[in-house]
Amino acid sequence: MTAPETRWGRYRRWLRPGMGLKRWLVAVFVGEALVAFAGALILRQVYRDLAPDDPSQAPVLWWLTLQFLPVAVRPVVLVGGGVLIFAVGLWGLLRAVLAPFQQRREPLVELIYQKRSLARGPRVVAIGGGTGLSTLLRGLKAYTSNITAVVAMADDGGSSGRLRHELGIAPVGDIRNCIAALADAEPVMTRLLQYRFPSTPSGSERVTGHAFGNLLIAALSDIEGDFEEGVRQSNRVLAVRGQVVPGAPVPLTLHAELADGSRLDGQSLIGAARGIRRVWITPADVHATAEATEAISSADLVVLGPGSLYTSLLPNLLIPEIRNALLATRAVRAYVVNVATQQGETEGFALSDHLRALDAHGILGAVDVVVANDTPETRAPEGWPVAPVRVDVTATSEDRPRLVLADVVDHRNGHHHDPDHLSTALLALLEAGAFATPAGVARSA
Repeated sequence: MTAPETRWGRYRRWLRPGMGLKRWLVAVFVGEALVAFAGALILRQVYRDLAPDDPSQAPVLWWLTLQFLPVAVRPVVLVGGGVLIFAVGLWGLLRAVLAPFQQRREPLVELIYQKRSLARGPRVVAIGGGTGLSTLLRGLKAYTSNITAVVAMADDGGSSGRLRHELGIAPVGDIRNCIAALADAEPVMTRLLQYRFPSTPSGSERVTGHAFGNLLIAALSDIEGDFEEGVRQSNRVLAVRGQVVPGAPVPLTLHAELADGSRLDGQSLIGAARGIRRVWITPADVHATAEATEAISSADLVVLGPGSLYTSLLPNLLIPEIRNALLATRAVRAYVVNVATQQGETEGFALSDHLRALDAHGILGAVDVVVANDTPETRAPEGWPVAPVRVDVTATSEDRPRLVLADVVDHRNGHHHDPDHLSTALLALLEAGAFATPAGVARSA
């Protein structure tokens, strides 16, 4: 059995050949020594008015102390040279230490900015699922790395639904999309995680249609023996800026009651239904993941949506512990209204319909501000059976959320948000005095 490595042994490894550090450490020490030597010369000149030394008696010292130069010039030369050598050594040392962590060969200044400046950004929690959540995350990661995406666990369609049925794990599709959005290696990582295996000539359907990212997360969950730990390892392996966590550690089933009194079971069926009266989840007493509730409790800003109202957002908000954490947090709680209606579940919905749906499920009281699009002329691409969500609320009462209108739509894709515009509008809510205004309508620049 190998003996444990001592602390001195770990320190000594920094001096091994090939590390590319020793030369820069020597340069840093030489630069510091020259600056210190200049200080000593200044003190010598101030306190002792000495004539130049005789070069024949101590030639080495005569050259090292620059006795051949005028007295006033020696410290300046030593300080200038010392600072230059120190700066070069420090820059080289930083590059040598940080180079192994650089990706896509981005400039060193960008790497330092990402690791340091973004780490001081606001703590933001984004709750939802589907395309809307990943769109928001792509915008937020340019401003902060303190991001937690809380993803719904009710998906039962496509590759996620097949893995859920075959392996018994919680759905991983929305987790994959969020990890791809927050990965530092995007867009290469996005293409890899979103790659779907095509049909094979042999006709095998075992991997056909599965996204590579779904299989990766499922494999890590199996290796770790725990779904939550598998997601944690996915965050680490894929260098996520922030963290992506499931809202619950187990798969949820979404149920809906329609206006005609009928009932539907399963997210994929509910998403295509019209006239949804209310939704609920089973198991009803499911526990939220610890990362989700802790992130909400310590957040500066909690964002609900954007995303499918009944099938992506509410499955998370109906988890009792998440709803309680939202009610208790001191963060600014913002609900982002979709820019366009969705065929089926929100077909024909205006802003007031979204607010009524939240109120019917006991969520509106956990919302401080509503962010809606303020670009009525925007239209969805031709052929899409959707329309812009009409803002039919002119002002909110004192017991209702404040309404903020902003241009947050992607003008090239009128049924989606623009990641940067939406993130800018949301982070503006944290500016001093931006939130402490009377209830009503505000317009963000």
